[in-house]
Amino acid sequence: MSDVTAKTAAPLDEVMLAMDVVDTLRHRQDLATRELAGVTREQQLIDKLRDIYHQQGIEVPDHILKEGVAALAESRFVYDPPKPGFSTTLARLYVGRGRWGKPVLAAGALLLVVLVGYFGIYQPYQAAQAEQARIELAEGLPAQMDALYQTIFEETKVQQAVLQAETLRQRGHSLAAEGDRAGAARAVADLTALRDQLRQEYVLQIVNRPDEQSGFWRFPEINTAATNYYLVVEALDGDGKALSMPIRNEESGETETVSQWGVRVPESVYEAIVTDKQDDGIIQNNELGRKSDGFLDVEYNLPVLGGAVTRW
Repeated sequence: MSDVTAKTAAPLDEVMLAMDVVDTLRHRQDLATRELAGVTREQQLIDKLRDIYHQQGIEVPDHILKEGVAALAESRFVYDPPKPGFSTTLARLYVGRGRWGKPVLAAGALLLVVLVGYFGIYQPYQAAQAEQARIELAEGLPAQMDALYQTIFEETKVQQAVLQAETLRQRGHSLAAEGDRAGAARAVADLTALRDQLRQEYVLQIVNRPDEQSGFWRFPEINTAATNYYLVVEALDGDGKALSMPIRNEESGETETVSQWGVRVPESVYEAIVTDKQDDGIIQNNELGRKSDGFLDVEYNLPVLGGAVTRW
């Protein structure tokens, strides 16, 4: 090793001693400050440092002690806090990220989920629903009305059904154009009911069983001087099964769905049926009327007065 290298590199022991002096000064800051209050007292501080190390059995060269004192005098170990500012704030936030990082990250993730859910799912879903509703009003419901009208037109055997269907279709188209979905849907339902009514086939038969009434009479509330006569009937399909029918009660004005109801007939018809049943307990001519495919109303075999009741 050359002489130059030997002079430049300090021995390891001196480096360790210098570090220890600095550490001693740092822990005895009160002593150092007091001793360095005046430059003339530098030697006194060096002497005291020497004594401290001597008491520990350590001999520290004066140049190392002087280096430590000089470092303290130059405020190498004095911390000057940074001035407040944007950069300082950012630095402190970064240093404290372990404390606030996880809550902020969780809040950010939640916000991201909410934004993705709202803009990526909810809004597209709402837009799709609105578009579907628009298409339904503009195309779907009107197309159903037209198809039902065409079916009624082709299947009916009476002009009355065509006129009713046309009225329902026009009203439904108008409601759809106005954006009234409920009204347009009602028009479709009414057209469907009209079509189903045309397709119905049944026999309107007078109830002819020993344990059940075949007819009755009563005084109407609005005219107690009069007497109304009714025959109890039921609508039987091709298999003999009783159908439930919507019947308007002329006494209450309400429509009820029932499997038996009373049809108002002239007194002469009522008496003829009573006589027929009393003869042998069986009504020989118990078919009051028949509803055929393509027709709206029952074709009656006996005279009727048009009214009906659902309770007796």
